[in-house]
Amino acid sequence: MALAIELAARRVESYGLQQTAALLDQRLTLLWLGSRTAPPRQKTLQATLDWSYELLSELERVVLRRLAVFVGHFTLDAALEVVTTATLGRSSVLAALDSLVAKSIVATRPIGAMMRYRLLDTTLAYVLDIKIDDAEFADLAVRHAAYYRRWLEQTGIEWPSLATGEERIPHFAAVNNVRAALEWCFGADGNTDIGVGLAAAAAPVFLAMSLLPECHHWSERAILTLDDDARGGPDEMHLQAAHGVSLMFMRGGRNVARVALERSLAIAEERGDALDQVRLLGPLNMFHLRTGNFTTALQYARRCSAAAASVEDSVAIALAHSILGISLHLRGDLASARAELEAALDRGPRSQRTTTIYLGFEGKILAKAILARNLWLQGYPDQAVERARQAVEEAAAMDHSLTLAIALIWAISVFLWTGELQSAEAYIDMLISRAESHSMAPYLLVGRGFKGDVASRHGDATSGVASLQSSLQKLHAAPYELLTTELNLSLVGGLSAIGRVDEAMSLIGESLGRADTNGDLLYIPELLREKAAILLLRSQSKRDDAETCLLQAIELSRGQGARAWELRAATDLAVLWAGQGRSDDARSLLLPVFKQFTEGSDTADLKAAERLLATLS
Repeated sequence: MALAIELAARRVESYGLQQTAALLDQRLTLLWLGSRTAPPRQKTLQATLDWSYELLSELERVVLRRLAVFVGHFTLDAALEVVTTATLGRSSVLAALDSLVAKSIVATRPIGAMMRYRLLDTTLAYVLDIKIDDAEFADLAVRHAAYYRRWLEQTGIEWPSLATGEERIPHFAAVNNVRAALEWCFGADGNTDIGVGLAAAAAPVFLAMSLLPECHHWSERAILTLDDDARGGPDEMHLQAAHGVSLMFMRGGRNVARVALERSLAIAEERGDALDQVRLLGPLNMFHLRTGNFTTALQYARRCSAAAASVEDSVAIALAHSILGISLHLRGDLASARAELEAALDRGPRSQRTTTIYLGFEGKILAKAILARNLWLQGYPDQAVERARQAVEEAAAMDHSLTLAIALIWAISVFLWTGELQSAEAYIDMLISRAESHSMAPYLLVGRGFKGDVASRHGDATSGVASLQSSLQKLHAAPYELLTTELNLSLVGGLSAIGRVDEAMSLIGESLGRADTNGDLLYIPELLREKAAILLLRSQSKRDDAETCLLQAIELSRGQGARAWELRAATDLAVLWAGQGRSDDARSLLLPVFKQFTEGSDTADLKAAERLLATLS
């Protein structure tokens, strides 16, 4: 718009570039003066728009006023559905829209195969100042909200399958209109009955787009306005589920999240819908994993698996395999976990739907990341690294921040275990960045904890310990206990490195007790190995106690099928025995464990074992 450019350019001399840019967002730009020699209608945008508006027919004015309900781009279908009334037919609306486009009042832009329309900001600001009858506006707002509810139900959930920015542009425009409709519904003169349905339809789309704060805000707002007729129905079920999931990922294991998820499951059970039950048992499993109730989480995972067996839905079945796989993994049943995780990744019937619309993240990415850890523990470090990188790359390609954060927290473990600190640090930075920008507080704290672990490994144990202690304190308060045992192991190593062995021993005792009580059994062999190391640091007279711990660690590792834990414990015990003059026993113990590994010879643990074997031969 030539006049708008001229008017903006004239302001720079008076206000400077930054202030002019700020003023462009305010409606006072309509009153900016142009050249004194210009015709009256070109002296201000207000005058130009007044002149243009007066040239419109009454039909065009009515349609233009109604089009101002849209935020940003809208489609022809949306305009016809929202603007048309009993007294204003579709053909009249179409003719008026064509005329407004021809007169440059309405702008057009082709996106893909479909034309999009919008009012320019200056035009929109002008039209919004035109008084419209309250009853007419209320009817218009209702039609606008109803249209975008239908869009959410029919098209909104396609978001996870859209791979490019161009494909996603229409979704962003439509979601802006959903936001505007929600603001009106729950505003002073709105319609909360319509708002409840709109919020219920919007919640899974917000989850799919990783818009967790908005999902939480609107689901909570809608729940508070539910009347008796709406309680116990499908809208409440979807709202409670979205409220619980979004709160869980934003703030950790708050009881209000559990209550919301349990309420949603109760409604699904009362309705007798097995598919909805699967979709809700998954989040409940995740809630209890995150709060450190691993035994309870496994029970929900088994219920989910049983419910999934009765439905013919590939996404739900993959979800059931994924959450059972992670629960068995953390329980220390690595063979069964691997079978479930591989089943989750098995290519079944293709589906455009994903678990992001009700779980908040893509379940198959979680399965791949957990499988990477599982493979490392089972003695396949090269495959583990490959799977971990794949999980992160696929999550990044999805451009779904929660899924990426989940892939990262599990992949980082693999690179810390293999000693690839450069990769680990890059992924930690990526995790912290995403968590900060998307209000995912627990993931931010885990990332900072991992940062402390890396600092300790680089020799700055004092800084590492401080970072780990701060993160763990806040994670316990959240509560978010999914990775606190792993971080405790890092803290134990840091405390030992700076001579605070009594604190390290106390933490080992607490962690062992908690793991045994809560069912977090995977880490017990490694906790016992660290306990042996601390016993030896305290006093060489504790060699027998240390040997007992290491033998227990080896036995438990073998029971789990965790060759990686077994190799570490066997290496430490071989060092102990060699120091006692039992080199033959040490070699006989370590060599068979070492030979179990057919790959990953460059990992830190295998290099250490190989060097030790060379000295024992």
